[in-house]
Order: sequence, then C-alpha cells, then structure tokens
Amino acid sequence: MLDGKSQMTLGEFKVHKTEGHARRATLMTAHGAVQTPVFMAVGTKATVKAMTPEELKECGTQVVLGNTYHLHLRPGEKTIKKMGGLHKFMNWHGPILTDSGGFQVFSLSQLRNMNEEGVEFRSHLDGAKHFISPEKSMEIQMDLGSDIIMAFDECLQYPATEEEIDKSMALTYRWLLRSKAAMTRPESLLFGIVQGGLSLQHRLKSMEQICSVDLPGYALGGFSVGEPIHLMHELLPDVAPRMPANKPRYLMGVGTPTDLIIAIDSGIDMFDCVMPTRVARNGTIYTWRGKVSIKRAEYREDSSPLDPECDCYTCTNYSKAYLRHLFLSGEILGSRLNTIHNIHFYMKLMERSRKAIEEGRWAEFRDDCLTRFVKKTN
Repeated sequence: MLDGKSQMTLGEFKVHKTEGHARRATLMTAHGAVQTPVFMAVGTKATVKAMTPEELKECGTQVVLGNTYHLHLRPGEKTIKKMGGLHKFMNWHGPILTDSGGFQVFSLSQLRNMNEEGVEFRSHLDGAKHFISPEKSMEIQMDLGSDIIMAFDECLQYPATEEEIDKSMALTYRWLLRSKAAMTRPESLLFGIVQGGLSLQHRLKSMEQICSVDLPGYALGGFSVGEPIHLMHELLPDVAPRMPANKPRYLMGVGTPTDLIIAIDSGIDMFDCVMPTRVARNGTIYTWRGKVSIKRAEYREDSSPLDPECDCYTCTNYSKAYLRHLFLSGEILGSRLNTIHNIHFYMKLMERSRKAIEEGRWAEFRDDCLTRFVKKTN
C-alpha cells in the first residue's frame, strides 16, 4: 500500500492516485504522515469519549481533534502547555487538529456578542465572560501544540440571507489574514475555512478569497448546521473539485458513512464528526449491512456479532444480545464496546476507500457502499 513517507517535508501534500475526483494522498505533519482519505476522531475535551488512545490506535485512527473552546475554558491552554502540550497531556502521539472555536461560539448565539475584533461570550460552565479574537484563537491553539490549526471564522446559521452571507464571508476573510499574521509556531499547519452557505455562487466567491491566501490546506465550513443533507450532497461535486488540487481538502463536521463516500467522490480528503461516538452511546451502530439499533427486542437472544464482516474487538468477542443487555441496563461497558466498533468501522471505511482508489476500483467500491448504507436501520 502507498505510504508517501519517503523524503516528504513538513506540510507537504502528495497526491498518489486519482479516480474521477476521488484522491489518494499523503499529508506530512510534525507528528507523522497522514494517509488520506482520512476520518479524524473527535476528542472534544482531550479525550475521544469512551476510548483510550491505545484503543484508538488499534482501530486505525491517524488523527485526533481537540476542541479549542472547551480546552480554553477547562483546564486552560496555559495549563496544558505547562504539562508538555496536548499530545503529552492526553497521551496521544499522533497528529492533532484543533478547531478555532468559531463553531462553538456560533452555537452560543444567545450568550455572545460579535464585532470586527472578535467574539465576547459567556462560558456555558459558569457564565464568566471570555473574548476570542483571531489572534487569541491562534495563541490558544499554538499553546496546545496542534499539528493542524484552523483559522478563526464565522459560522452562519441556516438559513441565512444573501446579505448575511456576504457580510460573514468578508469577515471570515479578514479574520483569516489576522490568523495567518498571528502564527508564530512553524510546526503547526494553518488551514483556512471556506464559507458561503448553500449558494454555489457564494461558495466560489469565498473560495477565491480564502484560497488567495497561501496556506498548507483548506476546509469547507458551514455544513451540518441544520440544512437538509441533500443540499450538501448536491453542492459538494460543484465546490470540492475547484479547491486547490495541490492542497488537502477538509470537510468539517461531516458525517454519516454515506456522507463520507459522496464527499470522497467529490474530491474531499479529510473529515471529522462526533457522530460515530455520539450515536454509539445512544445504541446506534454502523455496519457494512447498514445501521443497527441495538435496543431492538429482536436482539434479546441474538448470539451473532454486530457485524459479521467486522474484526474489531467488540464484534470478535460479544453478541448482540449482550450488547443490548448492556445498553438497556445503562452499563458503561455498553458505550465503550459500541464506540470501539463504530470508530473501527469508520477507520476501516477510510482504509478500504484508500485501497479502492489505489487499485482503480473506486467507482465499484463507491456504488457498493452506497447500496449497503442506504438500507433502513434494523
């Protein structure tokens, strides 16, 4: 299998193989090479819920996300820096990407006040006032020691007016320039974020603005904010292929296995989402035969594994009947075992996607996945 590690420099992005718009590539970070397409596990508070770093690695996880907003509030970036940085603090030795805090501030619409300088908001923990500007966001992320740092941006709610979108895009661009100017840590790669709502015209305009700034990578933000998902599916094939071909393309906060396949087919390289861990704790399991709701009565005496095509720890050792019992009993082990499976499934989906592109059979793999994943929950 391709690895692209030989003689790559920090920030280099090497595309090895393409099929249609789908790409198989490698991105070099300060903590190692990242093979793409890649799904990055979300570790909001310096932990991927219900999993140890060792389990993440065993599942094939390459990159873990940290949440700038939450880590700034608790325990604080200065504390983490004193502890040797986020990698050492959480005992994760692979690459770490941190968001800018923009999306979390967006979600605090009733608790924030935004202007050109930045955003003043009240902590959801204790109501204390805080202020994040592009410069402050960069300072926090650099203190954390992130391998990939996201520029501070404004994430608009859905729906938004044309005037609101134009104003937000212009602010995001100005904040990007300030974010880049504030970067002083050469080991960290700064990614810019393309906004523009669900209008192709606005997306392309934002892309022109953001990609005019030379950066190691670019992201599509402002999706998964309440819009009907089919609108994103329709927009991606027109937007993603127009992003710089020689830089990684990151679709933020997405999504389901179906979303990932459609996005890879559109030329996206990187993903993150809380979905596989969140739904696991609620008893929803992703399998190669579609979704499984473990709480269903039909699994009461079912001795089969969650997924006969899966070789994860959970599927190798436990039955649906036992997992259903754990879930209905509210046992912590149930959340852990369900999460291990879902993370393993997502990582295996990316691994198989990479291999399919390498071997020139992406279209066949894509169609097979979409046929499997559109099945109803059982």
